[in-house]
Amino acid sequence: MLNGLIRGPITKILTPPARGLLRLGLTPNMVTAIGAFGAAASALLLFPTGHLFGGTLIISAFILSDLLDGTMARISGKSSRWGALLDSTLDRVGDSAIFGGLLIYYAQHDHLLAVLAGVSLVSGGLVPYVKARAESLDIACDGGIAERAERITAILISTGVSGLGVPYIAAIGLWLIAVATIVTFGQRMAQVWRSDV
Repeated sequence: MLNGLIRGPITKILTPPARGLLRLGLTPNMVTAIGAFGAAASALLLFPTGHLFGGTLIISAFILSDLLDGTMARISGKSSRWGALLDSTLDRVGDSAIFGGLLIYYAQHDHLLAVLAGVSLVSGGLVPYVKARAESLDIACDGGIAERAERITAILISTGVSGLGVPYIAAIGLWLIAVATIVTFGQRMAQVWRSDV
């Protein structure tokens, strides 16, 4: 949902830096890898040690590369099946590190929030799995109330604001993400079921 609304304006903003990175000799796949591993390392190093606000800022900067690599691929004409696979696989690495880092942090401070981070981690992996498996069976499977863009935006905003000391925002964010991700998983399963009966 969020992807469709912001893709056009964001692409216009990212086109100049994408052209600059291509001129420097970087490929879209390099930018994908740098962004994913940078976000994952930041999440696993900073979130468990309680650097929620600073960690959010650094992770957000790395996640922007996820938008840059696609723009670079379109500009350069270097879109490939390997690049698409790399991008979606490394998205899972980054997402897992974010929720894993929060799980580690909250396991030391709030067991309920640790459970919610764990639920978000697992269900967040199931949502793209259902899509990939359905598409391998030639069944279209998209949408849902909480696709990746919504989940990552919500967790980074709630975690960053929580890091500034705002009470209850982490709990609200994790509850919303956990429930919405489970609902999205159910929506996609139902979509596949309807198309096969």
